[in-house]
Amino acid sequence: MPVSNKPIVWGLFAGGGTLAAFIVPALILLTSLAVPLGFLPADSLSYDRVLGFLQNPLAKICVFGIIFLVIWHAAHRMRITANDLGFRADKIAMLLFYGLAALGSILAAAALLRLDGSA
Repeated sequence: MPVSNKPIVWGLFAGGGTLAAFIVPALILLTSLAVPLGFLPADSLSYDRVLGFLQNPLAKICVFGIIFLVIWHAAHRMRITANDLGFRADKIAMLLFYGLAALGSILAAAALLRLDGSA
């Protein structure tokens, strides 16, 4: 039986899809609507509070996990959409979209690792 990478790709797709469906809308609500509508105090999302939150190693892991999985979900969805739209060079689409997802993951990790408390 040939070895396949499909379980890895589908696992990332499913995890990212779950986060995109449940967590991302809640994050959008909290960061974009809750403060302007008065559900949260005005200083709850101040720079200092968010920076303090992101300096916690567990918060970095959670934020990276959300970014990582949602980016890989989007990459797989874009690959399949390109195929559905008639782009038959699947190897090129795979390299392009998964390469961008890998680059985005690396950039997110680098940005989060730079938040060491010295800012």
